[in-house]
Amino acid sequence: MRIAILTGGGDCPGLNAVIRAVVRRTIQSHKGEVFGISDGWAGLIEGRLQPLDLRSVSGILPKGGTILGTSRTNPFKTAGAVEKIVENIGKFKIEALIAVGGEDTLGVAAKLHEIGIKVVGVPKTIDNDLSGTDYTFGFDTAINIATEAIDRLHTTAESHNRVMVVEVMGRQTGWIAVESGIAGGADVVLIPEMPISVEEVCKLIKLRHERGKDFSIVVVAEGARFQDKDQTRTIVQDEKLDAFGHVRLGGIGAILAQAIEERTGYESRYTVLGHIQRGGTPTAFDRVLGTRFGVAAADLIMKGEFGKMVGLRGNKVQAISLKDAVGKLKTVDMELYEIAGVFFG
Repeated sequence: MRIAILTGGGDCPGLNAVIRAVVRRTIQSHKGEVFGISDGWAGLIEGRLQPLDLRSVSGILPKGGTILGTSRTNPFKTAGAVEKIVENIGKFKIEALIAVGGEDTLGVAAKLHEIGIKVVGVPKTIDNDLSGTDYTFGFDTAINIATEAIDRLHTTAESHNRVMVVEVMGRQTGWIAVESGIAGGADVVLIPEMPISVEEVCKLIKLRHERGKDFSIVVVAEGARFQDKDQTRTIVQDEKLDAFGHVRLGGIGAILAQAIEERTGYESRYTVLGHIQRGGTPTAFDRVLGTRFGVAAADLIMKGEFGKMVGLRGNKVQAISLKDAVGKLKTVDMELYEIAGVFFG
């Protein structure tokens, strides 16, 4: 069996663990061949494939990012791109494809499966927002990085009697904000699923000060929305759309910090963690999960089970339909958010 693997979308801790596992499982257990596709769907459109052997993946387990490179490319938005994919799959005699990515990358994979491409998906996103899996690799690393940052900001907030607003990633869901907020002891956590009332945030901070606490930590997801009188609005850096129709988010931390200071009179500062959350060495959990996903994906191909995605249910890796996996986002469990709310104010 000759298979190819690509990584698409944003980089993510644990990608190399998946690539390593796919190569070793395919070569050692299934006696197959593996090709790596450079830069996601763009590489498959352009025919940039290279053989991967055991030497190619030696030593990559602890490395962040992806040795294959990645891009935000949507072949269904470019004339002739899908035809080039089909052509190159035939040219390199690829019998099956593994796509590692989030909602957008796997959405493309699901569409390709519908036109006859033999594809298996592996869920990857630090946002942990994919249906069909309890956890995506990269998420654990992201919340550990965010938690450490919150821990560090606690000391400067307390020393200067400041309100510190921490902006974390989370375009449409607030998993990183909620879990890092709970772990880091945040005093307020704001997520896309619950539009922000600045007045309520200020009320909680004032209540905390009345109890003798002269500093506060506010964690806000970048995609959290302000609640206006008649609508909700998301703060963006740039209105320009990417290949999947997304704008570039960011800036809510600065606006929120200013609003808090104006309404409360408390000195407020903001910190944007940005790409730090998805860079660097993956945690042990993400290395193990990525490895399990990679082995399971290679096994699905050998069984001929295409159009599926591997996912974690409880502590078991299972296969589900790609179509179901990308059908809707997995939003924050409100019971978890209520637990965070116990510590607000």
